[in-house]
Amino acid sequence: MNTNQNMSNPFFGKTVVVTGTLINYTRNEIEMKLLSLGAKPASSVTKNADYLIVGAKAGSKFTKAQQLGVPILTEQGFEEML
Repeated sequence: MNTNQNMSNPFFGKTVVVTGTLINYTRNEIEMKLLSLGAKPASSVTKNADYLIVGAKAGSKFTKAQQLGVPILTEQGFEEML
């Protein structure tokens, strides 16, 4: 995968929250990946979040994102958008 930081990727300048257990990334790896894309990793879901990436056992952040209308991506959906 290419980690060029440019404005053409859909995560550039976006606030992204990650929750649950991912298959292909540790928490640190996904945050580093998001930073390399020009995204801003966040720890909590607010109305300002642009995306929530969910893994297994997502919990309350998933519910809050649904309530706030934050777009929810699976890990596979995230990789497809890259």
